[in-house]
Amino acid sequence: MHFDLTDLRLFVHVHEAGSITGGAQRSHLALASASERIRAMEAGLGAPLLVRGPRGVQPTAAGRTLLHHARQVLRQMEHLRGDMAGHGAGLAGHVRLLCNTSALGEHLPPLLPAFLAAHPRVSVELQERGSQDIADAVRGGLAELGVASDAVDLQGLATLPFRPDPLVLAVPAAHALAGARAVHLEQVLHEDFIGLPHDSALQAMVGTQARRLGRRLDYRARLGHLEAVCRLVGLGAGVAVVPQAAARRHARALRIRPVPLADGWARRSLVLCMQDLAALPPFTRRLVEHLRTDS
Repeated sequence: MHFDLTDLRLFVHVHEAGSITGGAQRSHLALASASERIRAMEAGLGAPLLVRGPRGVQPTAAGRTLLHHARQVLRQMEHLRGDMAGHGAGLAGHVRLLCNTSALGEHLPPLLPAFLAAHPRVSVELQERGSQDIADAVRGGLAELGVASDAVDLQGLATLPFRPDPLVLAVPAAHALAGARAVHLEQVLHEDFIGLPHDSALQAMVGTQARRLGRRLDYRARLGHLEAVCRLVGLGAGVAVVPQAAARRHARALRIRPVPLADGWARRSLVLCMQDLAALPPFTRRLVEHLRTDS
């Protein structure tokens, strides 16, 4: 039985993506090459690692054992890269940071350039997820670091404050609610909404809150980023639930007004979450320190 690091990384990616196709894409491998590697791993072990189905793949008992050890090996390799950073000119490390829509669109982009300039041999990969998915992924060892809302279950994780991040209702400047002190989502369910794509973590969360009220939001348009959403709101096409930071940034130029949402789920803050700060690779700890300093 012989598994190299590419095999182990591929197997973790296949599990995270839920399919060999998705795992191959994340590993930057051709599908045929990825499939052959999985088959060779199973042949070398003498047992199946994955259960193939019409909706993707799931690890077998042997696959779950391999997954556990693969994560440990890959995590140890990240520590090795960090510890050896001062002894070579190659890439010192790679940080995979899971973050929710607001962190990805508003808070992290202004902070990363200074970190990357100060650490030229460290790369950072941002992946958007819902906050609960982020917490579950970090808790399960699928990621070392996340930026998530403190409104979700963070039990068992170490957390550090990052940013206040309340959600507001963005309305056109001439809207009847433009001067309101606060509003509940239930009061505006009849409005036409502008939103992000279906797979956006923020949009999925807002949709969940509407369904809890027994309704579905009526979306007139879905756009790829928050600035475009705010622009369409300012032109009178509808209203939108967006992070306060985005609404304030675009309020004057796009003629929108942020109205605070009075619902408890909208009053949130962002936190950095991890299993154990001291156990992070050195370059990942440096990123945490950078984000905390700028906080």
